[in-house]
Amino acid sequence: MSEKPSSDVPFASHDEKIVHHPEPGKTEAEFVDATTRRASIALNIVENPLQRVSREAAVADARAFAESRGMPEHADLFGRAALVARDPTRFESLGSELSDTEMHSLIYEREHKWNGPVMLWYSIGLCAIGAATQGWDQTGSNGANLSFPKEFGIDGKGKDEWIVGVINAIIFLTAGLIGAFIVDPLNKYLGRRGEIFLTACCLTATPIGSGFAKSWQGLFAARFVMGIGIGAKNATVPIYSAEMAPHRIRGALVMFWQLWVVIGIFCGFCANVIVKDVPRIAWRLQLGSAFIPSFILMCGIFFCPESPRWLMKHGHYAKGFRSMNRLRANPIIAARDYYYSYIIYEEELKVAIGSNYFTRLRDCFTVPRIRRANYGASTVMIAQQMCGINIISFYSSSIFTNVGYTDTQALYASLGYGAVQVVFTIPTLFLIDTKGRRTLCLITFPLMCIFLLAAGLSLLNHSGGRGGQIGPVVLFVYLFTIAYSLGEGPVAFQYSAEVFPTIQREQGMAWAVCINNTFAGILSLTFPRMRTVMTPTGAFGFYAGLNLIAWFMIFAFVRETKQLTLEELDQVFSVPTKTFLGYELKVWLPYFIKRHIFFRKIEKPAPIIEKGERAADPIVA
Repeated sequence: MSEKPSSDVPFASHDEKIVHHPEPGKTEAEFVDATTRRASIALNIVENPLQRVSREAAVADARAFAESRGMPEHADLFGRAALVARDPTRFESLGSELSDTEMHSLIYEREHKWNGPVMLWYSIGLCAIGAATQGWDQTGSNGANLSFPKEFGIDGKGKDEWIVGVINAIIFLTAGLIGAFIVDPLNKYLGRRGEIFLTACCLTATPIGSGFAKSWQGLFAARFVMGIGIGAKNATVPIYSAEMAPHRIRGALVMFWQLWVVIGIFCGFCANVIVKDVPRIAWRLQLGSAFIPSFILMCGIFFCPESPRWLMKHGHYAKGFRSMNRLRANPIIAARDYYYSYIIYEEELKVAIGSNYFTRLRDCFTVPRIRRANYGASTVMIAQQMCGINIISFYSSSIFTNVGYTDTQALYASLGYGAVQVVFTIPTLFLIDTKGRRTLCLITFPLMCIFLLAAGLSLLNHSGGRGGQIGPVVLFVYLFTIAYSLGEGPVAFQYSAEVFPTIQREQGMAWAVCINNTFAGILSLTFPRMRTVMTPTGAFGFYAGLNLIAWFMIFAFVRETKQLTLEELDQVFSVPTKTFLGYELKVWLPYFIKRHIFFRKIEKPAPIIEKGERAADPIVA
């Protein structure tokens, strides 16, 4: 994406006439002056490719697309949809070119952003339920850590701590190093739905196998295979959801993934409490119960449509439109979204001819636009582990017993931790597409650092009553969890699933999942020993420091993606890193300090990325 001189009006070819429509309450002169000034100071404009051609050419191209792709009966529909996609904010100017039903549907969509057919909600909701498997297993092993080491005679120090750590960690190591990288062939031959069904089968069988393990080696083997399924599922389900969701609420809908991860965590803690009094086999039930959400996913995925963008990518254009039609409230909305995706996809194909799995993976590190997206996705994924949330998810029961709780009290305290995550993830459904992914992370990481450090220091208090010793630890752990749930928790997988181009989406997401799960495995492996060597306070302080490092990484590499289509993000990441950092340091940071620290009422600077229709809002006559 090139920067435009201040005198240029974005998106118009030289022979096209630009007609500006004043905003309510503004004269034409005032509107032109405001929009010209905004266009002149915005550093980069997100361009709508359909505005490069005339209205007549856009309609003709759309009709030709429908007729040549096995959809001649929809030629007129795609012609009208191209006009809507060409200027989506002012479709009302098309007047009689749209039917009353189409016009009403577009207006209703604009005014009710949560509107959508049942199939859209069912498909994304079902896939989100599948995310509960990982959360459920994390907390199942959390409670099982209190008893399975004794069962297998590995409850000592030193070597035994490493064995317990590797049993907990192996699902994340195999998820990151194996499962994430088999996503591309599985998606190629089975499709998104088929891959999700296969991994759901795996994640139904392996928790049950864990519950029947006769030795720590058998438990290790079951969790080894489980990790492969988790990695493959984690890399596909967010992509599947992102490709189905409308861009205006994509963050909220895809965030159902994180909501159900934390619901799975809560359900796992519930299961831990329910079976705590079952003699000898409590840990088996705690581990085995994680099959429940995967079984639901396995049965329900048959009723979901395939991803429209996957079908398009594999040449099934008519099937792709039928799938999109099931996911949108009206055919005009489906045709608009589908045809716009096709236009961008064709642009991507021009530079991806002859590519294969390995060249597409290489592109994630060598092509500047994709590399910048990879920086952002890798940053939010590794930051999720750097923040230290999983030392709580994996070992909260052990942490609470070490400060004086009984096993039963520790399970109930952990249940409270799970409930806090669920409750405070819900508000982010409404914040992620308004405040934005980057903003939420920048606000919450300093808070997580403070609360985690306070929790660690509270462990040093050995005076006073028992409640006075334990209460502050639990309080600060809960406050840390609230901050995490409002920021990094929902953002990581959401952000990674949306930033890569269609061509490299599987490889990019595979790498992001590899980063996330590998470092989760390292954390799970090292914390039992770290807690002994560094003391719990030292371990908490270590992760508190990592929160600050993660904040600087997010500031440098994570770009805002809220309310942009998957295709428009291609231009967001075309801005060079040097330009982006220069804007953040020289424009955004001084404004933030003056406005929010010194409370000076100053004008908000123009963003580095601006959507075309908001910058100058041209309409070609």
